[in-house]
Amino acid sequence: MARLQPVAAFWLMVVIGLMAGCSDSSSSPEPAEPLVTGLPDFTLLVEKEGPAVVNISTVTHQDQEDLQGQMEQIPEFFRRFFEQFGGDGAPSMPQEREARSLGSGFLISSDGYVLTNNHVVAEADEIMVRLQDRRELKAELIGADEQSDIALLKVEAENLPVADIGSSASLKVGEWVLAIGAPFGFDSSVTAGIVSAKGRSLPSDSYVPFIQTDVAINPGNSGGPLFNLRGEVVGINSQIFSRSGGYMGVSFAIPIDMAMDVVSQIKEHGKVSRGWLGVLIQEVDRDLAESFGLDQPRGALVSQVLKGSPAEEAGVQPGDIITRFNDEPIYRSSELPRWVGLVKPGEDAELTVVRDGDKQTLTVTIGLLPDDPALAMRGGVAPGEGADALGVQVRAASEAELARLDIKAGVVITEVKDGPARQAGLAAGDVLVTLNNVPMTSPETFAEAVADLPESGTVAALVNRDGNPRFLALKLK
Repeated sequence: MARLQPVAAFWLMVVIGLMAGCSDSSSSPEPAEPLVTGLPDFTLLVEKEGPAVVNISTVTHQDQEDLQGQMEQIPEFFRRFFEQFGGDGAPSMPQEREARSLGSGFLISSDGYVLTNNHVVAEADEIMVRLQDRRELKAELIGADEQSDIALLKVEAENLPVADIGSSASLKVGEWVLAIGAPFGFDSSVTAGIVSAKGRSLPSDSYVPFIQTDVAINPGNSGGPLFNLRGEVVGINSQIFSRSGGYMGVSFAIPIDMAMDVVSQIKEHGKVSRGWLGVLIQEVDRDLAESFGLDQPRGALVSQVLKGSPAEEAGVQPGDIITRFNDEPIYRSSELPRWVGLVKPGEDAELTVVRDGDKQTLTVTIGLLPDDPALAMRGGVAPGEGADALGVQVRAASEAELARLDIKAGVVITEVKDGPARQAGLAAGDVLVTLNNVPMTSPETFAEAVADLPESGTVAALVNRDGNPRFLALKLK
């Protein structure tokens, strides 16, 4: 037995060694925990927040003059057809017609304040709010802001369910979000998705840094809330990007932080005031960045400084590239109006500009954005004295645009409404070179030339369309 002890000890050491080896292998790094653990359950959120979401229906009365104006838009051939077969030699039209629309909204106070989109209730004669308990209440429009597409309504009721208001600033890309609304009139429909991007700028909305999501949004969802997983409203569903008119996976919501600021201004002042710089800007592409000595495309290139604007008083010059506004870097030109609009009129702001390859810092006293955005773009020329007399809106032409067309001056037509310009054949995108023999060097000279036009007669306009110059005759009333 004594001789077996060393052997037993040997095998005991082997076993201990194997066990130690096993313990060493178990101490190796464990696999990382998955970043996504599963799909969220929205049932509690919907039960708690759903009652605060409302349906909004509107009625707009169109009178005889409105209908007659629509009739005048019908081609001449069809008008003659109606006159021949419509009876009494004229088309038969009702004296009044009702236009109806549907949308969504949500309660932000127990005493009946409702938040929705401006385009849901714009020009409505009657607004009705339907709660989830089937009550229908007549709503009053307290105020609206077209620039941010926000409208504030009020219904007469008490102890109403209220949506929890969160903060869009803390929202992260990739975060789950949920929408409740009434697409196509289907009450209390719930759809979910994730945040696709933040701070999106759309061509038609320069002052809203939209939240982009892939939440299914359709007509009727407009004005409804966008919730995070904590059941807090972080946005107001507003628009979709679509080639078919329906949902295609790209939706946009107004950040709730901006919406609540609009609400507070409407309650306090009855309207919304925004800052105004007074410059026309354009994007900086790779070629422009190289020509201005930038290491990469960034900033907002100033193509024109409006007369009498805050920018002119601060010393901003055409050709400056604004790369920073206060503490915010400007990567794209569409970002600048958003930050300027958030500054209260009368407050000072710092601009970092690149001029002749050197950085400079300018201090500007922000002005008040005119109620009419087109008025702001024209530098203070009243609509009746400017472009509206011809039914045309214009902007300054950049040096690159003028060089491409090989012309010295001109303004770019951005919109053509009913009037002498449309009848003459002018179209958006045309460059107006002269009007009644007056060279068009800026939107101001265009407005002044229009103001000096005779009340009647015919004037000539020289336009350049895709490099081809052509005179058109504008017949005035």
